[in-house]
Amino acid sequence: MLLVSAGFFAASILTGELRHRRTGLIVLKWTVVAALVFFAVLVVDRLRDGV
Repeated sequence: MLLVSAGFFAASILTGELRHRRTGLIVLKWTVVAALVFFAVLVVDRLRDGV
């Protein structure tokens, strides 16, 4: 997902179109959200197991 976002940013630089940058930011935002949810699940699982 980070590579896709970087690809959109590169396309924005090469073409000068703002829609590529906007799409790259949306993909980056959802990548960060997914990573936060993933790590939150890991923390909750570890706390539930009583570490």
